[in-house]
Amino acid sequence: MKKLLPCLALLVLLAPNLQAADTARFDLSGPKIEVKVTRGDTVLPISQVPNLQPGDKIWLHPDLPPTQSAHLLLVAVFLRGTTNPPPDIWFTRLETWDKKTRAEGVTITVPEEAQQALLFVAPETGGDFSTLKSAVKGRPGIFIRASADLNEASFEQARIERYLDAMRTVPQDDQKAIAEHSQKLAATLNLKPNPDCFKLPVDQQVTCLRQSGSQTLLEDGHGQTVAAMLSNGTSSDFINAAAATPLGGAGVYSAYVGAIVDAVRLMSGLHTAQYQYIPAIQFPQNQTLNLRLNAPPSFLNPKSVIVIGLPAIQKAVPPPLRPHDAHQVACLLQPKMILPLEGAPLVFSTGFAHDLVLRLKEGGNLPLKPDAFEGGLEVDRNASARKPLHDAGDAKPAETSSAPKGLTTEGTVHGFWGFDAFEGPTIAIQQLPGKDWKIVGNNQLTAGQDNQLVLSGTATACIDRIQITTEKGRPVDVDFKPAPAPPNSDTPPANTLELHVALKNISPGGYSLHIRQFGSTTEDKLDLKGYTGAIHLEKLAMHPGDRTAVLTGAELGDVEMVEIEGVTFKPEKSASGPSLQLTAEKGVSPADQATAQAKLRDGRTMPVKITLQSARPGLTLLSKTSTPEAADKTMPITLGDEKAIHVTAPMTFVVQSDKAFPRTQKIEVSTVDGSVKTMLSLADASLVLQDEKTAIATITPLKAFGPSAFGPLQMRPVADDGTTGEWMPLGILVRTPALTNITCTATDCTLTGSNLFLLSSVGTTADAASAKPVPTGYAAGSLTVPVTGDHSKLYLTLRDDPATPATVAVPGAEPPPVPVPAAAPAPDPATNIAPAAPATTPTPTPEPTPPASAPTSTPVPKS
Repeated sequence: MKKLLPCLALLVLLAPNLQAADTARFDLSGPKIEVKVTRGDTVLPISQVPNLQPGDKIWLHPDLPPTQSAHLLLVAVFLRGTTNPPPDIWFTRLETWDKKTRAEGVTITVPEEAQQALLFVAPETGGDFSTLKSAVKGRPGIFIRASADLNEASFEQARIERYLDAMRTVPQDDQKAIAEHSQKLAATLNLKPNPDCFKLPVDQQVTCLRQSGSQTLLEDGHGQTVAAMLSNGTSSDFINAAAATPLGGAGVYSAYVGAIVDAVRLMSGLHTAQYQYIPAIQFPQNQTLNLRLNAPPSFLNPKSVIVIGLPAIQKAVPPPLRPHDAHQVACLLQPKMILPLEGAPLVFSTGFAHDLVLRLKEGGNLPLKPDAFEGGLEVDRNASARKPLHDAGDAKPAETSSAPKGLTTEGTVHGFWGFDAFEGPTIAIQQLPGKDWKIVGNNQLTAGQDNQLVLSGTATACIDRIQITTEKGRPVDVDFKPAPAPPNSDTPPANTLELHVALKNISPGGYSLHIRQFGSTTEDKLDLKGYTGAIHLEKLAMHPGDRTAVLTGAELGDVEMVEIEGVTFKPEKSASGPSLQLTAEKGVSPADQATAQAKLRDGRTMPVKITLQSARPGLTLLSKTSTPEAADKTMPITLGDEKAIHVTAPMTFVVQSDKAFPRTQKIEVSTVDGSVKTMLSLADASLVLQDEKTAIATITPLKAFGPSAFGPLQMRPVADDGTTGEWMPLGILVRTPALTNITCTATDCTLTGSNLFLLSSVGTTADAASAKPVPTGYAAGSLTVPVTGDHSKLYLTLRDDPATPATVAVPGAEPPPVPVPAAAPAPDPATNIAPAAPATTPTPTPEPTPPASAPTSTPVPKS
């Protein structure tokens, strides 16, 4: 931490001069260089080499395009300490434009005492090689630090990019898969994804997690990373502030801060009139070094020198792989066998670990491949034809034991870390299906809620799926996980699973637990019984003679029916609270505190006491009148339905009670859907008693309900204690437009007025098929309809009561002439002689009507 503070201070001081270069982002592609390393008889591509050692032979080959016009000089140099500049012999000059170099490459050998290796790529210029040698020999410490930080930044970004690439393959609408694979990737790559991403909508979570900078780098197990140094210690606030600056990456590429610091050092401390130094981060793929730069190279003075770090020259540090869970057991029978391992993220983000196998205790090796997406090492069942890159020493050929001897065995991870063999952790492995299943402890299931069970057997690692099936055969998946350690213990019980059985939507009854295992063609079965939960029946309330009752208590969803005096009452709908509405086909009048029998869904019956409430109030509707008030400015509309009640018309209805009408009793008037309602009472004079049993009710719907009320209207009595009587229909509440004029010609009629949207259609005959529909939401002040017959009156179909049209007379229109009956044919005198008929008065000829083209209009007189 202390060594970074001067660098960060320098970073902040130089920020104004370096912002244009945007040194925080390594997103520019650099030149490609092919590198292979030979140690003894083994040759590895650079992507599999985590470290170099003295005596290693490094093959360098510039992979430049054939059209490369600028001559680039490739210089390789070895370093041996901050106070011990390298000798001239440790510098190697490669002219990339040389035909032999481009065709064959050049091989150099790591000298004894060398500790670091660097590559420089620079444009050819006079004195270029000597200038580079002077810079390195003059200040070797800067280049040693740059080599270490660039390698570290490459490793860190490799982890981030492996996470990003893997998250691209997760379905963006599968929240469970997003969380599961992000967790596995975070464990293997030692990252901490941004937890705020999981608070976003599911379709935005992957995008959030894939943003660079949304993952915190943790210590990778091989040493303190740059990110860990930046997030811990007494000076973290200052460093985090520097990392949030545009030069520091503004939180986007903050993992590069260490490399950026060294870039500033190089650019400020080694800047000359001829050269400026820019760092490169490497992303090896096979034998190719794919380079990324944070600034575009310059071929003008000062020309750019690209600085590339090669693997450190040191002894191999094997990856400290460890099981994600020390008590975990892997399943050999699983088609996709995963060993959940962590502790060495470079195993999963680089190619340093190779030729991995799981060496079984009973003999045989299983090839392995790193799979960060699945959270560990996966058994590569398709790797039988793969040829090792070099001799695996005492490793046996990839094979499996054909006849397992025991239920479980062990396997140890072996492989190579670069050139060096290493041995990883030993994993317990189940190689045969488990058996002897039983529920430990409480085995009672409660329907309608989530249940926890504990399942044990001889081995549980190979369980593929557990389902619970009802008597009707409906399967429900059961979530399971290893049972936790008991209190005061760190060791969980062996071969024991904790089951989460969701029975919220499942009825009580018989259940079967089905256990399916990898490697087995049959399912193991355990029979279970599900009972109703903590049900409590408090009371059953009803009124005498009712066919409805209300059951109160707890967990009432388990009640299937209640029997009262031989009549079955069933729930109207599922219970969602402390009460349950019951309905029967006929009413009963039990005694108060009588006992009813409730039948539960699990077959049990429970008694419940009946609380008999007071009798419901009853009324008889004697008569009803509704007279529209005359309006001077609008034309009268005659409603066609005798049940229709105009919303503006005061309505009076008369009701009668069997007994004296209580003065505290009210009458509720409401639409059938209950959207609008009002209460009439003696107190507000909307009810007036004619005598002790008869009351006259008066209501103006427009004042009581407003202009948006319509539809069937009903009323019922309401006692002082809130007890309600039966609903009785009053009629249909309708609204009509306000028509101010109608003019007609021989071809059409035009209506003028307001609220024409209340019309569904308008016609000149009673035939609805010939009527003109009125568009929904019609807001105009006039409407023209075609004349299809006599137009002495118009037929209006109202949206509030479309069954029977209303009518309105057309002002000034003549009624249709009365048809003259046809004269009877004269009798045949030869066959029928009848008395002479009396003389009749001839029918007068009607006056001629005005010409069809001359409209008739009689506007409503103004008051």
